[in-house]
Amino acid sequence: MPTVDIDPDELRDLTGHDEKSDEELQEDLFGLGLEFEGRTEDGAFELEFAPDRLDRLSVEGVARSMRYQYGDARGVHVPSPNSPEWTIEVDESVPDERPYVTGAVVRDVDLDEESLESIIQLQEKLHATMGRKRAKGAIGIHDLTMLKGTAVTEGNPTIQYVGVEPDEDRFVPLDSDQEMTPADVLEDHQTGQTYADLVSEYERYPSIYDSIGLFSFPPVINGRRTEVSTDSRDLFVEMTGTDQWTIDKMLNIVCYALSARGATIEEVRVEYPDSESANVDLDGSRTQLGGHELIRPDLSMKTKTVAHDRIETILGIGLDPDEVLDLAERSGLAAEKEENEDGNLVYEVTIPPYRVDVLHPLDVIDDLGRAYGFNELEPRYPDVGTVGGRHERSRLENAARTQLVGLGFEDLLNFHMISEGENYDRLNVSPGDDVYGAGEPATIKEPYSEDFTMLRTWLMPSLLMVLERNTHRSYPQNLAEIGFAAEVDESENTGVAEGRRVGAVLAHHEAGYEDAKARLQTLTRNFDVDIETPPTDHPTFISGRTAAIVIDGEEVGVIGEVHPKVLVEHDLEVPVSAFEFDLEALR
Repeated sequence: MPTVDIDPDELRDLTGHDEKSDEELQEDLFGLGLEFEGRTEDGAFELEFAPDRLDRLSVEGVARSMRYQYGDARGVHVPSPNSPEWTIEVDESVPDERPYVTGAVVRDVDLDEESLESIIQLQEKLHATMGRKRAKGAIGIHDLTMLKGTAVTEGNPTIQYVGVEPDEDRFVPLDSDQEMTPADVLEDHQTGQTYADLVSEYERYPSIYDSIGLFSFPPVINGRRTEVSTDSRDLFVEMTGTDQWTIDKMLNIVCYALSARGATIEEVRVEYPDSESANVDLDGSRTQLGGHELIRPDLSMKTKTVAHDRIETILGIGLDPDEVLDLAERSGLAAEKEENEDGNLVYEVTIPPYRVDVLHPLDVIDDLGRAYGFNELEPRYPDVGTVGGRHERSRLENAARTQLVGLGFEDLLNFHMISEGENYDRLNVSPGDDVYGAGEPATIKEPYSEDFTMLRTWLMPSLLMVLERNTHRSYPQNLAEIGFAAEVDESENTGVAEGRRVGAVLAHHEAGYEDAKARLQTLTRNFDVDIETPPTDHPTFISGRTAAIVIDGEEVGVIGEVHPKVLVEHDLEVPVSAFEFDLEALR
């Protein structure tokens, strides 16, 4: 899960609750779904958050949610932006691969070191999540006083979004003292090397100009001339991407965060060269022939219709209509009650512009439940005439899990979704390889984050990721998981073969093949199955120290010592031995 660092003192200041202790803040944050993971070296809270609530990627967004939770704020708040003075003009030379731009002017912002760091963190977290590591959307924030717009007939200063040849122009990028062409940046600058793959295949590179010259090379790096500092008071925010809706929503989140610092938002006019470029609708659709001019930020709001009966059914409680309206306001929403054509009570719920996660009425009901307090819900027996019992698969899982814990493993529960890089590349395998865990992936058609694009095909990537995040902890670390994995299989009715796997890793200075095999044999012996471990090769493991797991005559897994290349990829400095096999083999 993504994490965000929040200074507790700054959180107290922005919420207006100086009396809250750190422990009370942690409890209140948990009520919002933000889990306390520890502290940074600077004493900030390290919070794990659900990746759908991108408005909470900064201390400003978290503080806003807490003010609603405390009852200090109610209903939908929308900043009142000033009329546009600046224009972004999109030239026909802009690369077709990255045609969209949006922007806003932010005035009178009061920046200190903490608030500047918060904005930078918000920028990078949005890049990593909604922006798909800048591939779908990238943010540039500039000191407005260092820009000089080209004068136009209407008097508005104008900047231009254009496409340039790789060596056509020069500028001084951030973290550099010398002028470089865009091509030089991709080859010689550290940040340019990191994001070179995003634009290196373009015939022309996306660039943003004022009357002085090139000052931004999106999505790679900004120019040093417009660098933001604690002395900056007026900012120009520009975003480019492959989808207008995405960058507009990213812009709303940034504008709300800066508005929370007392800044004034000013609109920007975006002019496209033709009507087909402005592809955004108020209802969130991404394709509309809507004219060549847009006014941004787009702070329009959408609504969701939620039935009163459904709210009570999902939450399992009876609510008075006025209570529902109150809960909506305490969630940062606005609601009006009315009757639908069938005479049933429904609510028209208004969603604020910074909420990109509300896609369905159930998302609204989740907000209402959190405002009510999930801990306030009283458990009750379901109104059915049957007695439940454990499924046979569940009994098998519990028995295997008990044995693993008895063998010294710490039980884990990881996410079923993962990225292709984590599942394959970092473990030195490719989709379709004839080795365990390398099945064809069941991918998500429109993933919300680059970190979760497919269902994992085996457990080993998840286990090694946990070890990677725990390098600051002492060894030995013996971890195990019984979890879900899936791969494409045309012979299945659904086209996907699903199964439960048993995976385990042993990480310490003397971890070896024999250590893993001894535990595997002990585990299988308790299930009265025959096990063999004939030698095999697997790219994740060291050749000559790897074996197939054969149970009752069927090959069902792999065991071995993890290859040094894989260890280095995961920043592990101790040996790791591991095994993984199909849970059904123990039946």
